Amino acid sequence: MSAVVKLANVHKSFGAVEVLKGISFEVGRGEVVAIIGQSGSGKSTALRCIDALEVIQSGTIDVCGHQVHSPALDKRALRRDVGIVFQSYNLFPHLTAEQNIMLAPVCVKSLSKSAARELARDCLRKVGLEAKADHYPEQLSGGQQQRVAIARSLAMQPKVMLFDEVTSALDPQLTGEVLKVMEDLARGGMTMILVTHEMGFARRVATNVIYMHRGQVWEQLPGSQLASPVTPELRDFIAGEL
Repeated sequence: MSAVVKLANVHKSFGAVEVLKGISFEVGRGEVVAIIGQSGSGKSTALRCIDALEVIQSGTIDVCGHQVHSPALDKRALRRDVGIVFQSYNLFPHLTAEQNIMLAPVCVKSLSKSAARELARDCLRKVGLEAKADHYPEQLSGGQQQRVAIARSLAMQPKVMLFDEVTSALDPQLTGEVLKVMEDLARGGMTMILVTHEMGFARRVATNVIYMHRGQVWEQLPGSQLASPVTPELRDFIAGEL
């Protein structure tokens, strides 16, 4: 299985604080990789480095043929291939759900408004919100807003989707709505990397789980084996989460 994301010996510091201490991992096409670990272990920083939202000090990151570590990186081209969804929905409050989704295809891909509207409806259908196309963000629940944010990323037809703790601000019922959408995407073959505290989801859906500890990739194992960790650190972390 060819790697579409590859990190090799990546170091990232903020001032004197080294957050990533030489992390390396690969993600194959169609895989779902869950990154877990305590707060401050470097999970979200690793995700942000993959999308070039942070500049690394050393090492290499290759994503869909883009050399993310290179000063010559075309970020616009990278973001045609990589979608990212954050904990905060970042929807424009003055635009409807449909208009929020149409914006990037029209502005970045130069789609006509009619084509973008059709695409937006299709993406809303995928997240179960076609009936909410004309609703404004304030008229939607937190879970619905997060699903619109996912649909907005899907509208760019990315090769890789990144999710940064997208359910951490939601109550259990709304969390379930969002996780179902992500599970459907995984079943559809979308390559996904997600930072998450949802151990059940990671065990059920993730092809591979990466446990980060003290800025390092401490342990990797298949999602199906998450209940049987090797290192005592991961064992303690899972016990704390459950």
